[in-house]
Amino acid sequence: MITKDLFSLKGRVALITGGSRGIGKMIAEGFIAQGAKVYISARKADACNQTAKELSEGGGTCISIPMNVATVAGAKGLAAAVMALEPKVDILVNNAGAAWGAAFDEFPEEGWDKVLNLNAKTPFFLTQALAPALRKAATAARPAKVINIASIDGIYLTHRETYSYVTSKAGLIQLTRLMAARLVKDNIYVSAIAPGAFKSDMNRDARDHEAEVAKRIPSRRVGTADDMAGAAIFLASRAGDYVIGSTLTVDGGVAFATPAMRELQLEE
Repeated sequence: MITKDLFSLKGRVALITGGSRGIGKMIAEGFIAQGAKVYISARKADACNQTAKELSEGGGTCISIPMNVATVAGAKGLAAAVMALEPKVDILVNNAGAAWGAAFDEFPEEGWDKVLNLNAKTPFFLTQALAPALRKAATAARPAKVINIASIDGIYLTHRETYSYVTSKAGLIQLTRLMAARLVKDNIYVSAIAPGAFKSDMNRDARDHEAEVAKRIPSRRVGTADDMAGAAIFLASRAGDYVIGSTLTVDGGVAFATPAMRELQLEE
């Protein structure tokens, strides 16, 4: 029997890292619209506080906990801060991320360490630190959820020289599978989203050259806030309870388009 509350998040508590802008903000807004109580975290306190205030204006609840989660200490600090307020956490979205672009011959070690630490290391240690609250929330009837935000750059071959970024996102997709296999025993279901082109400070091409970027996308447009929120709501809600370990591509068809399909798109 299909329930009318299939996509509802009413009564659930969510934590979203990198929630002050871009994809994290899109997901936070969607969760709030479905009834969740949402905590957002970001490195810049002013931006995090402002976004929480903005997203709470419609009657929902969004709470800011500024924190730099680029280190294990920061990840543990965020988990402790949230668990001091919420004994149970139903949903964790590991969205905070970084990118670095440089030519092969000039690519620096700093560009590897910064990106790998935040994009691949932090999701693991934040999930580990928040596990007690996730386990308290999780039941067989209503599992807790962990959603890792990967990228289609971890799936298909990009033309950009972002060596550490593609490595981190491909690794996060495989980490999602292994974490899912382990945490399903605790009724914690882990999955991932691999976004394509969405307008954000990280994806400046989509933000500043939308029409040109859209020509390279089979659906002929860049992603919207509703596209991202819809995917995250699906995975976080009852609707996604049978999706475990999978990575959902949300990219207008880019990652799995054949080379011939891409050529036809550019020719039209």
